[in-house]
Amino acid sequence: MPHALERLRTDVDLWVASASEDGHAYLVPLSYLWDGSALLIATPRVSRTAENLIRAGWARVALGPTRDVVIVDGPVEAIPIGADTEREDAHAVAAGFDPRTLAEEHVYLRVTPHEIQAWREANELAGRHVMRGGAWLERDGL
Repeated sequence: MPHALERLRTDVDLWVASASEDGHAYLVPLSYLWDGSALLIATPRVSRTAENLIRAGWARVALGPTRDVVIVDGPVEAIPIGADTEREDAHAVAAGFDPRTLAEEHVYLRVTPHEIQAWREANELAGRHVMRGGAWLERDGL
């Protein structure tokens, strides 16, 4: 669990998976803010990713390389630009860009972890769940 938390705190980018209503899969890299309890990402309001995640109400995101991965599943909340300027300021610092300044309208998507998996090598697969049902599991190492 400590290693997974460190990745969430220090990484800048993650992969966001989504699917259209008819099952077409999409995978995009986005920058994020970890606020200690949820991930905040920003993407164009009319993007496939925003549309898919808002419609589904659920997200799967992954960060880190394949030999040090953290996978987060959880509900998605759409937050319009201007709804929380303090969090938006923190996102701009963490992500290295400010979607509020862009011509294309963006939306913030808050992903609250329901389940987190983390592992580095095959020997850690059995114990890869570090969060279930929104509660951290006690375990050493990750």
